[in-house]
Amino acid sequence: MATPQRWVQLLLTAESYSTLSGFGCFRRNRVSVVSTSRRRPQMATAFSDPPKIIDSHLHVWASPQQAAEKYPYFPGQEPTLPGHAEFLLECMEQAGVDSALIVQPINHKFDHSYVTSVLKKYPSKFFGCCLANPAEDGTGVKQMESLISEDGYRAVRFNPYLWPSGQLMTNEVGKAMFAKAGKLGAPVGFMCMKGLDLHLSEIEELCTEFPSTVVLLDHLAFCKPPKNYEEEQVFSKLLNLSRFPQVYVKLSALFRVSRCPYPYEDLSDIVTKVVSSYGANRIMWGSDFPYVVPECGYKEAKEAVWQLLQQARISSSESEWIMGRTANQIIFNHPSLSS
Repeated sequence: MATPQRWVQLLLTAESYSTLSGFGCFRRNRVSVVSTSRRRPQMATAFSDPPKIIDSHLHVWASPQQAAEKYPYFPGQEPTLPGHAEFLLECMEQAGVDSALIVQPINHKFDHSYVTSVLKKYPSKFFGCCLANPAEDGTGVKQMESLISEDGYRAVRFNPYLWPSGQLMTNEVGKAMFAKAGKLGAPVGFMCMKGLDLHLSEIEELCTEFPSTVVLLDHLAFCKPPKNYEEEQVFSKLLNLSRFPQVYVKLSALFRVSRCPYPYEDLSDIVTKVVSSYGANRIMWGSDFPYVVPECGYKEAKEAVWQLLQQARISSSESEWIMGRTANQIIFNHPSLSS
């Protein structure tokens, strides 16, 4: 799999931008995409194998026909977009993406049977991230252990909005699942859709009490480019979480965190600061398929990240970590692909 320097060279001229009001957005009037030489670019750090492109965050769910026959949707969570595995594979092939981590979708909630069927059908292509079930009777702990030990799941997602009303992710069940995930070598991803600030103390408490459990912050922890003092403070807290060596950041779902249209150029400064704080080997790209498809397209989502990395002056070797090596190291853990 080629590096971005081998794939495309974006020729951008100063006159091809016009500032949009508000948040440093730019509109591209002209972008030329041309093939470049096949020569391997000089790397700041030499790797023995060509880098693999790994999508660290996407979803699949059954087609309506599959749902009717075998894999029903959770009531009230019927999808409005196509998200079946065959569609994903088409998108990945067109975009040149090698592998992916499938995050259990809310459309099937705690019924993992469809995602499990995909993992078993394509064992070299996908790993799974199961959805933590915070049921007060503790059955979610056993389910999580079974999914990881038997069914090819390599990570766990904590959705704080699924916890019983009035309870936190640091309750007895939450801590039991977080600790068990660490013992099983499965990173825990946090979905802070309503704001990192609402869940920061919980994340810090879990990281402090269970330092061996790897943490993934989905979608830049939903931190948009700050536009006021309060948002600057929240973003600073995201950067400050890098003090926990177990915390990693997903540079994923750019359309959810950017204030600008595709190609989300207002995120360049965010990327620069996150890479500076965490290091490229603690950051991983993710698309958020299939939600990204109607936003900009799957292939385009990957290309937007390449462009942001170039704008942020991220080196080619650092880009390789972000686009695949980080996810491979902590989730896929294929020795042949690790440095």
